[in-house]
This record gives sequence, structure tokens and C-alpha cells, in this order.
Amino acid sequence: MSKSGVLLLILIWLLALALRFWGLSRFNTLVFDEVYNAKLANSYLIGEEFLNAHPPLSRYLIAMGMWIASFLPSDSVNDLTGSLRSTFSYRWLNALMGSFIPLVVGAIAYELSGRQRQAILAAILVSLDGLFLVESRYALNNIYLVLFGLLGQLLLLWGLKRPRLLIAAGVSLGSAIAVKWNGLGFLLGMFLVSLVSRKWKNLGMYLGIVPLITYVFLWIPHLIMNSRYNFGEVHHNIVNFHSSIGNTATVHPYCSSWYSWIVMWRPVAYFYETTQIATEKIIYVVYGTGNPLLWWFASGSILIVLIDALLKLTNQQKLSFTSTYLLCNYSANLLPWMLVSRCLFLYHYMSAYVFALLALASILDTLLASPHKPAKQLAKVGIILIISTFIFWLPIYLGLPLSQSQYEQRLLLPNWI
Repeated sequence: MSKSGVLLLILIWLLALALRFWGLSRFNTLVFDEVYNAKLANSYLIGEEFLNAHPPLSRYLIAMGMWIASFLPSDSVNDLTGSLRSTFSYRWLNALMGSFIPLVVGAIAYELSGRQRQAILAAILVSLDGLFLVESRYALNNIYLVLFGLLGQLLLLWGLKRPRLLIAAGVSLGSAIAVKWNGLGFLLGMFLVSLVSRKWKNLGMYLGIVPLITYVFLWIPHLIMNSRYNFGEVHHNIVNFHSSIGNTATVHPYCSSWYSWIVMWRPVAYFYETTQIATEKIIYVVYGTGNPLLWWFASGSILIVLIDALLKLTNQQKLSFTSTYLLCNYSANLLPWMLVSRCLFLYHYMSAYVFALLALASILDTLLASPHKPAKQLAKVGIILIISTFIFWLPIYLGLPLSQSQYEQRLLLPNWI
């Protein structure tokens, strides 16, 4: 990649970083699943035993961020985690780690295509998505899952030429699973890619043994600090917990079916608060929702990749490695949710959605490279529309004040309330 390309990626990262840190301490409370993650992370710091409903890695990291921030001055504090902590303390590391996802996605796009423009487009698209932005700004765990999963895949792609990176890839993929079990989707995706493309041989150690060792090792600190249950009992309790969760509106009003994620039918309200200024009602809301046009363009793009692949297979043509990679990973991170009966949420789609974004970046790059002017114009209009919708919906990603009418304008579909 040229120096100008690297500079552009750095600028994209700085934009992502700024959006994630701007007003990070707004809402001096626990937002959405911070009531679990921030509290349990603090339990590690104060030596309080608890039963974890997920593997422990994200809580370790949030706890580390809280500990580091305890040495920094802060005006915004509360005791909602069980100790007097700054709001910044349990959010800043998520914001920092989340800002790197556009760079990792850009690097994957470059590794797949060898095209600088496609890499920059992929990084820009991830930076312009609302769900990735919102999940990065609070003490939630999905950002770590996606980051470690994608980093593991990037290291595997690099490992084609630099085998010494394969162990690091296995460690990163094992770390994704140590955040949530659905991190297995990134591992399954690469198993499928290796089977279909036949690019890799003898990857059992790096896609099996190394991730397993990493996963088991990352449980050790938790088991030392929580000695009531052993390794097997902890996993039995986790299975029982998730099996006991129902899948109706009475369980949670924002439950959504896996197939509805493709069109973003049911976003999740993370925070809602109102205040009165004179006679006007002011609304502060944070929605866990994507950039609408970007989301729908991405869904259309992965569908185009699928149709193209089916046509090639029908005509007995060989699939490109990029198509194989995108379809295997999208399927591996989406279709297993068909088997899950518990209440699911839109954020469970993030692991699959990122591959739809890569498909969109590939299509936009192809259009921009076309000798036909209408194709170029179509891509440029699409990019402008994506940027415009991101700016329009930005207040509900950052929790900026809205009037009642401004809030209602952003509820594009009836099921978004």
C-alpha cells in the first residue's frame, strides 16, 4: 500500500477514534448491558465472587480499563458498579479497541483484493456504521468479539505467506471465543474457507488446538478468583442460563429473529431519557442500530455475491477466493443462529454484518473502476447517501438532544420504536 493510502487509513482511524471518545462520559449511569459488564468487571477488582453468563475475557479487559482509569482525575463518577468509579473508566478501553476495527477490516480487504481503494472503502464503511459506533462507546462485549475474530482471520490470511503468524491467529480466534461462544463463527468460517478453497493444509493445530488452549487458559484467572465452581461446572451453568431464557416480548421487548437482522427490522434502544426545556420536550436516546442505507446496501451486496457464486457453480466455473471467503464467513456467523431458541438481538448480527460490508466495498470499488461513467456515478451517489444518512442518524448514536419531531423523523420503520 502506498504512503498516501496508509495516511488515509490513519485519518479514518482518527475519525473513528474521535467519534468513539467524544462525550464518552455522557449519561453518568449504566447503559444497557453495562449493568452486567461493568458490575462484573468491578467484581474482579474488589474480589467479589460471581457466576459469569459468558466467558470472561471482555470483563477482564473492562476491569483493566477501570483499574488504569482509577489513577486519572474525573468529574463524572458513580457507585453503580459496586465501587465509586468514573463513567469514563468502564468505557474508554472499549472505545479505543473499537476504533481499530475499521483498520483491521481495511487490511482484510487489501489482503483479499490487493487494491488500495477497496481497503480504504472498507475501512470507511465500517467507520460510518452506527451499531459498531454505539457498541464501542459503552462497556459492552461485542466489540471485543468482532475485533479478536477479525484479527485472527487477518493473521490467518497473512499466514499464507508468513507461517509464523499462524499461532498468533489461533490465539486471537481463541480470544474471540473467550468473549462469547458465538466467536466460534469466525473459526467455523475459516474452516469452511480452507475446505472450499483448499488454500490451506494441516491447519488443525492453528484452527483447533491453539484456540482451545487459549480459551482454557483465559478462564484460569476467573476460576482462581471464583473458586465455587470448577471449569466443567461453570460451563454447565452457562448452558443452563442461556437455555432458560425465553424468546417472547415478555422476556425483552427488543427480541428479534435472526432473519430480521438482514433488513434491520428491530433495533435495540440502549438508553432513553427526557427533559423539559421551557415548553419543549427534549429526548436523549441511544439506539443500537446501523446506518440504514449502509445496512441495506450491504445486505444487497452479499446477496449479489451469493447470486454470482450460484451462477458460476451452475456453469461449473471456479469461485474466486474473495467470494468463497465472504460467503463462508457470512454464513458461518449468521446461519447457526437458526438453531438458537433464546431471545436474540440485532447486535448478534455484527459478526456476519462485517462480511456484508466487505462485499459492499468490493462492489463499490468495481463500480468506481468501471470505464462506464454511469457505473462510477452510481458508486459516488451511493457513498454520498451513506455519509448523509450517517450524519442524520448520528444524534441517536451519540445520545445528542433531539426534539420530539426530530426523534420521530429517525424512526424510519414502525418497528423501530
